[in-house]
Amino acid sequence: MKNHTLFLVILLFVLFSCTSKRKVVADLTITNGMVYTGCDTVSEKVTIAIKGDRIIFIGNEKLVRLKTDKIIDANGLLVCPGFIDPHTHADKDLVNAKTSHNLPFLMQGITTVVVGNDGESYFPTQKYKAIFENNGLGTNVVLLAGHGTLRQEVIGDSKIKATPEQIKTMKNLLQKELNAGVFGLSTGLFYSPGSYADTQEVIDLAKVVAKKRGIYDTHLRDESSYSIGLIPSIQEAIEIGRKAKLPIHISHIKCLGIDVWNESTAIIELIEKSRAEGIDVTANQYPYDASATGLKAAVVPRWAESGGNDSLFLKYKNPVLKFKILGETKENITRRGGPDKLLIVKAQEESFNGKNVAEIASILNVSAEEAVFKILEKGFARVASFNMNEKDIQNFMKQSWVVTGSDGNEGHPRKYGSFPKKYNKYVTNDHIISVAKFINGSTSETAAIFKIPKRGKIKEGYFADIIIFDPNTFKDKADYIDAFQYAEGLKYSIINGVTVVDNGIYNSFRPGKVLKKQ
Repeated sequence: MKNHTLFLVILLFVLFSCTSKRKVVADLTITNGMVYTGCDTVSEKVTIAIKGDRIIFIGNEKLVRLKTDKIIDANGLLVCPGFIDPHTHADKDLVNAKTSHNLPFLMQGITTVVVGNDGESYFPTQKYKAIFENNGLGTNVVLLAGHGTLRQEVIGDSKIKATPEQIKTMKNLLQKELNAGVFGLSTGLFYSPGSYADTQEVIDLAKVVAKKRGIYDTHLRDESSYSIGLIPSIQEAIEIGRKAKLPIHISHIKCLGIDVWNESTAIIELIEKSRAEGIDVTANQYPYDASATGLKAAVVPRWAESGGNDSLFLKYKNPVLKFKILGETKENITRRGGPDKLLIVKAQEESFNGKNVAEIASILNVSAEEAVFKILEKGFARVASFNMNEKDIQNFMKQSWVVTGSDGNEGHPRKYGSFPKKYNKYVTNDHIISVAKFINGSTSETAAIFKIPKRGKIKEGYFADIIIFDPNTFKDKADYIDAFQYAEGLKYSIINGVTVVDNGIYNSFRPGKVLKKQ
């Protein structure tokens, strides 16, 4: 009798346990993976369930009654939130239906890109948002309004001080962009026409962004010793944040050129002090020792290009001005490490591609500074310049307020390889940062900086932007000889609950969204 009673008690307990468990009905379940949620320090083997575009469960599946349509067995693989890239030029791809799959970024594990950086954005936002969405997006997109673009609309490309009326007009245009959903304002104070603005002009515009709780993202006025210098440029950015009362995000933080090598320690101290004062200063960084930009922006004096390309070559034909232009161009080439350190990665004249300025100068039998203008006569050219040192790169990378970014643009391997390169080189091989630091600084921390809601973490109720990669093979393939090689090792990418990379193969789905500032 006692055994019969005990059997009934056990049976009732089992039945009660089964019926009391939470029922989870999922479209997709990920099991057996090493899961980093985006905000922890170690991985954990937990099950993740997805329904629609949301994560509906994370934990021990034995504690729930789980029913699912599809299972991904991630045994031996690393599972984490999709990477968020805070600085890209992907809008140039997204505006074209043939390239809006955004594969160079997608195959790195990036599920959200920020566009409109360096003060240059497509305008107006409402028009291009519709174009992006109509094309279909391989990744999510966060939009910024470019200060240089607004200035171009109101003033043009001339080196003049904005009048109060012109600033008012720019503020009105910026307000419309904010109303359309942009997350903040970007500046390219190194480039024209942004370089022609004084600090107060930027503060006035940043105050408009502050009212919307947006962000100020900046390409500093000087990352080297071109004009005011690197540290004064950091101080200018901090002043803008202090006076406009909004977060400051420094894009692709670096010490560019031998003149400013080893200034990273002083910069870190300056930023730490400002953060202690309550000024929200953060930065992003790409893991390469070569920067990339337009050849004209890199070495041609800014005053000479005022008024645009036609104006530049009119000045260049003036014997007196030509002498001055060539002299300053020569100084800028030296600042960049010399003509042999300036590699042409994309030029209108294809025979220049893959050659450095010293080689081109030798072929053309002219000086390096004259070769620059021979190249520019043919049209726009992009250059990679090898002008950073490893000590500064690692010093910045270790900081809690520095996140991963690509600055992805044509011709530089960072467009195809930034995130896997950082993982492969600085996590796996060199042990400069931990796996968790890399993941958190590529996901949740970036989402927090840009105030992107419910993304960047593996958490119930969050959007299902999740990647799964092989920790032993995840690495970059692109280099300076062939910058167009997709990264390898990514097994799955899930964006808004849709699997877009399935067992390493892109399946042509484009479930990305243009995100709107809340």
